[in-house]
Amino acid sequence: MTHERAIRSETATNAPEEDADRGQSAFDHTPVMCDEIVDEARLAPAGVWLDLTLGGAGHAKAVLDARDDLRLVALDRDPVALRVAGERLRPHADRVSLHRLRFDRLDEALDAAGVDVIAGFLFDLGVSSPQLDHAERGFSFRNDGPLDMRMGPDAVRTAADVVNDSNHGELARILSRYGDERFAGRIASAIIAARPIETTAVLADIVVNAIPAAARRTGGHPAKRTFQAIRIEVNDELTILEPALDAATDRLDVGGRGLVLTYHSGEDRIAKAVIRDRTADTVPVGLAVAASQEFTAHRPLGRRPSDAELERNPRARSARLRGLTRVAGRVAA
Repeated sequence: MTHERAIRSETATNAPEEDADRGQSAFDHTPVMCDEIVDEARLAPAGVWLDLTLGGAGHAKAVLDARDDLRLVALDRDPVALRVAGERLRPHADRVSLHRLRFDRLDEALDAAGVDVIAGFLFDLGVSSPQLDHAERGFSFRNDGPLDMRMGPDAVRTAADVVNDSNHGELARILSRYGDERFAGRIASAIIAARPIETTAVLADIVVNAIPAAARRTGGHPAKRTFQAIRIEVNDELTILEPALDAATDRLDVGGRGLVLTYHSGEDRIAKAVIRDRTADTVPVGLAVAASQEFTAHRPLGRRPSDAELERNPRARSARLRGLTRVAGRVAA
């Protein structure tokens, strides 16, 4: 099987034709901080670039366009995104391998591709603009649709399951932990009183009415944090992030670049902690740092989108790019 046929075969799995047609336009979007990510990729050694959250392949295509000595191994949970990405990456088909997997299964994808060491990796976390814009995916508090929020068919529960089956304590914990929602208890009570809830519009109205009027006037849409928290719970996003980051970092070659784009405090705390732990100087005073320090953090550690990019893409406002580089201690093949 040629690489091009492999792309078509793998990305077609569980993706109906009508979904693919819709997805072609749905996944046309500008990737966040693409120039900065390509700049980092230019500094990586030749080898394999690992994209853990492929989406519409905006970042991946830009990296392959910039580097003809990199091969791509890419993962995504969304079969529609993978089908679109396969078409977009067709000019580079001979150096692309796509996998419909959660990013915590990166070792499985790399082993299947016969890859031991990688030149770099990218996690572009959170929900994509195309997923938000399609009401039937159930991610949006602005567009009415079913309470779904699954990033892929591997998710065990839907948003409707979380909203309608969780008890008060569980709901409050989810909203507080994953949404930093200070009115988590009030919102949980309102949700339970209104059950069963079937659509995003109904849930958004319940959340808005549960929050004090004064608090609704600042901080964007009042339901934003609740929807974020439920989405994270449905897709188990934060639970799998730390082990996946560690596994990807373990695979980095010397000079390899590890990059993480975060969009909210929970995932950013995890990314920052992993990078801090990997780059901390634990060498006793008087000993040579170079003998034991395997990684160095990028400076500045938390880069944000430029003003020019924010004008083009306001949704990039909450993005932060973090990264590290392996400087010693190559993984054995």
